[in-house]
Amino acid sequence: MEPYGAKPRRVLSGRNIMLYGTLTLAALYYLLPLYVMVVTSMKGMPEIRLGNIFSPPLEVTFEPWAKAWASACTGLNCDGLSRGFWNSVRITIPSTLISILVASVNGYALANWKFKGADVFFTILIVGAFIPYQVMIYPIVIVLREMGIYGTLTGLVIVHTIFGMPILTLLFRNYFSSLPEELFKAARIDGAGFWQIYFRIMLPMSLPIFVVAMILQITGIWNDFLFGVVFTRPEYYPMTVQLNNIVNSVQGVKEYNVNMAATLLTGAVPLIVYFVSGRLFVRGIAAGAVKG
Repeated sequence: MEPYGAKPRRVLSGRNIMLYGTLTLAALYYLLPLYVMVVTSMKGMPEIRLGNIFSPPLEVTFEPWAKAWASACTGLNCDGLSRGFWNSVRITIPSTLISILVASVNGYALANWKFKGADVFFTILIVGAFIPYQVMIYPIVIVLREMGIYGTLTGLVIVHTIFGMPILTLLFRNYFSSLPEELFKAARIDGAGFWQIYFRIMLPMSLPIFVVAMILQITGIWNDFLFGVVFTRPEYYPMTVQLNNIVNSVQGVKEYNVNMAATLLTGAVPLIVYFVSGRLFVRGIAAGAVKG
């Protein structure tokens, strides 16, 4: 009996060597700085002064992590990143929930309910997604000041919610457009209204795109520095602003281990979110780009 099927490829073919070699170099390019940050954050300052940044710590210590969290100085305050962390939590949770809820309803309406002016509304949202944030800072400062919420967490939550709306609406609109239209039509024939279709049909089928929206918002809001430093006061600074103040402090000796620990602590939340829901993120971002 003669063999059939595709001819097996050699494991060490030139194509595989090029592919995996490129991927390995790319991985090293991103992992090497992370490795340096981790090992430096677990060294004492006398060992850091020896100058070998790539060597593992001779004596592991977590004192820099404790200091970065609880007692590193940022100007007159010496409470570390802890206050900034809780400020970031208070900013991120309502901004993410409100923007996703409103954007999902907007996307659902634009995809399935063809109302008058829908195309104009959608065009305005798309244009809004590409307006540079820096252009809008001064007008927003004036508006928040007139509303009496400039320098407060409420004002910053409103800013993040508004700026997250255009791109999230686009994602939800494309995702809902990719769902079978027959489901929507059948529900309409059965007498279901706007909110019944949204809650009973669209939401149960939309977990991947909600995960995408959640990751985008959490990452964007948590890592934001510009809005945090412009629209809040020192007692309400988010974690990124606190990190900047710790790293750029001119008081005392430059403690590189504390700076590295503070940087890792600040980036931990987005990394955890990505690791926990990465597979759903890939599924949702692919489905949200099906139709324009």
